Amino acid sequence: MDVITLSRIQFASTTIFHFIFVPLSIGLVFLIALMETLYVVKGKEQYKKMAKFWGHLFLINFAVGVVTGILQEFQFGMNWSNYSRFVGDVFGAPLAVEALLAFFMESTFIGLWIFGWKRLSKKVHLMCIWLVSIGTIISAFWILVANSFMQYPVGFEINNGRAEMNDFLALITSGQVWVEFPHTVFGSLATGAFLITGVSAWKLLKKQDTAFFKKSFNIALIVAIISGFGIAFTGHAQSQFLVETQPMKMAAAEGLWEDSGDPAAWTLFANIDSDNQENSFEVNIPYILSYLSYSEFSGSVEGMKSIQAKYEELYGEGDYIPPVKTTFWSFRIMVFTGGLMILLGLYGAYLSKRKKLEQSSKYLKIMIWAISLPFIGSTAGWIMTEIGRQPWVVFGHMQTQDAVSPNVTAGQVLFSLISFSAIYLILAIVMAYLFVRVIKKGPVEEEKDVKLTTDPFGEEGYGSYAK
Repeated sequence: MDVITLSRIQFASTTIFHFIFVPLSIGLVFLIALMETLYVVKGKEQYKKMAKFWGHLFLINFAVGVVTGILQEFQFGMNWSNYSRFVGDVFGAPLAVEALLAFFMESTFIGLWIFGWKRLSKKVHLMCIWLVSIGTIISAFWILVANSFMQYPVGFEINNGRAEMNDFLALITSGQVWVEFPHTVFGSLATGAFLITGVSAWKLLKKQDTAFFKKSFNIALIVAIISGFGIAFTGHAQSQFLVETQPMKMAAAEGLWEDSGDPAAWTLFANIDSDNQENSFEVNIPYILSYLSYSEFSGSVEGMKSIQAKYEELYGEGDYIPPVKTTFWSFRIMVFTGGLMILLGLYGAYLSKRKKLEQSSKYLKIMIWAISLPFIGSTAGWIMTEIGRQPWVVFGHMQTQDAVSPNVTAGQVLFSLISFSAIYLILAIVMAYLFVRVIKKGPVEEEKDVKLTTDPFGEEGYGSYAK
């Protein structure tokens, strides 16, 4: 394999692996903050136990996620130096704010939250976990500001072959940011919610701490349902923005070679023939693509062939059609998982309302497997977003083949790829071991007679899980 292919594989593997942890952290800490809020408002110890138990999973996930983020940044500098030089002036500000404000905020208040259970008042301690939650969301915002520039570059000018930022306000008010950010946040909340419902379902099947896990399940279920609909509505807004700003990506996501009719039908399934630029078989649903594109049941959508001709006039000769099969199917996987999450959430609410949740072993077993749905959906969504933009790394300004480092060999990239993969495998095993250990142990009783010390690694700080 050549340098660019290996660099693409490494970028995909590091980003996908890192993105397992980010949405889970955002979603888990939000739910923990909700549980602790219920504890402060209602004064029931059960909510405090919930915040502590699920807090252990959050801390493990956060710690491993930080390590995966460092590896991701390392591969950026090593494999994509031309890209870094081109966008460095633009990316510098949002990434600096993310590190100095959001990450600093998260880290500081995580520490206060861990060691402050018996040292801070209830309200101050609650404030700490909400500030951690807000910090994770702010962090996501600044990362998406940087990513949005790759999708829809604004607020810059080209000088000496580099993109130099000249309008910071335009960067953070970009339409791409404000359709991508809420979609990502709702997806993250769903990730945390489905982890809690899945683990709770497993415990309910085993009839362990049933009152605790039933309550955890119901709290997470509410967040899962709200975030499921949030994903759907924000995804709809994102598709409309896509039609305006990246029509080729939208056309590829629909497998639409020729301009559609009016109204445009949505392709549920297609046998895509990329070589001959046609679909040999399609199953279409009338009107839906028009509605997805314009929020009305009329209007045609441009096909890839028409857009290719326009791009050739605009950018010169070249192939501007992305890998269509990958874009098409990743979009459908994302939509399918999102729809399934909503249905599972609503059915769970029905069972809970009828007080039949614990008796429905089939549903509980499905919810254990459903832990994977938000991860599959967000990964498929990310693949569609990044692959559908190809051949551009910065849309309209820099192609991916021009972004790789000129002085890195294929052997060097292969070596780092193998090294990173080995580290990721070790991290995955460690995280799985720690998660299983905490979940098997379940919630622990408050130890009232523990003597306060100044040792942050003492049992009072991290609790009995530190044993």
